[in-house]
Amino acid sequence: MDTRARATVSLPRLLVAASGTGGHVFPALAIAEQLPDWQIEWLGVPDRMEGKLVQERYPLHRVAMSGWQGSPLHKLRALAQLARATLQVRQLLKSGRFDIVLTTGGYIAAPTILAARSLGVPVLLHESNRIPGKVTRWLGRFCHVVALGMAEAAEHLPGVAAQVVGTPVRAEFYRPQPLPADLPIPDGDPLIVVMGGSQGARGLNRMVAACAAAWLEAGAWIVHLTGGSEAGIPIHPRYRSFPFRTDVAALLQRATFAISRAGAMSLAELWATATPAILIPYPFAAEDHQYQNALAFVGRGGGVVMRESEEHVDLLRQTVLTWLAQPQVVAQMAAHLQATAPPNASKAVAHLLQEICQSSAR
Repeated sequence: MDTRARATVSLPRLLVAASGTGGHVFPALAIAEQLPDWQIEWLGVPDRMEGKLVQERYPLHRVAMSGWQGSPLHKLRALAQLARATLQVRQLLKSGRFDIVLTTGGYIAAPTILAARSLGVPVLLHESNRIPGKVTRWLGRFCHVVALGMAEAAEHLPGVAAQVVGTPVRAEFYRPQPLPADLPIPDGDPLIVVMGGSQGARGLNRMVAACAAAWLEAGAWIVHLTGGSEAGIPIHPRYRSFPFRTDVAALLQRATFAISRAGAMSLAELWATATPAILIPYPFAAEDHQYQNALAFVGRGGGVVMRESEEHVDLLRQTVLTWLAQPQVVAQMAAHLQATAPPNASKAVAHLLQEICQSSAR
């Protein structure tokens, strides 16, 4: 046998189960980047974000899986779907001879964990949120280890083998990035970056649009990632709106501060770039977990949190004006974030995967 072929056969085989929103897919991609020599395949759900982000990088498999919310009849159908998906993932794990599974939660995690457990394939589950999701709470004990984005999550996972690592972000967040050429923002001018997350944020967008004139008058630039919902967005040379951008690392590194939802991925990116933020959590997130995430971020001195509400528009307007007028306060918040930031979580999780593979091979 050719030596190169033998080397390929001996490489660890990893199945990544990550689907749905950026909060699930981006951390998994960041971890996969740290394992360039591994054989990696991806498991997702039809018609979700991973179809665009993953398919050109890794072989992509899909199984049908949805959530549990809804009527008793819907939950019964979801249970049947879970059983069917578990059998499909079990067959994939067997035919692909995978050594280990990485999942970042979401709909696809449940059948993957159950299938891997039935075959004795080790699973590393990463949980980004302060309040762990249902799959993590229910099935975390079936995993070899649950890697946590926030230390506070451990109190909700009794009896689970957990390790705090932070939430993985892409490598560019740890390297200086030039500001894109289409954003000619002069050095020294304040820049506010507004982020609604990969799914957008209509309520947040409305609040920002109502306040923007005062911030522009104070001399700020605004780069607004709207998620595609741009109704009411003002027209001004220093106000730039985009449905979505992939160069968020560059934007946050240049930002004076941000206005953001409080998904775990967004907070990890803010933390990695030491960007202070006004957090406006998505009000309908399951178990209000975005608000709990925001409290953890604010508790580290990184900013403030306020609810999405017409009653808070004036508070948002004035808070931003105060921050623009007091750059020393913003600088102090950035210093707090820099001092408390965890090490590179992508490398930490990749190292855990390597350790598990090595111990399983003995």
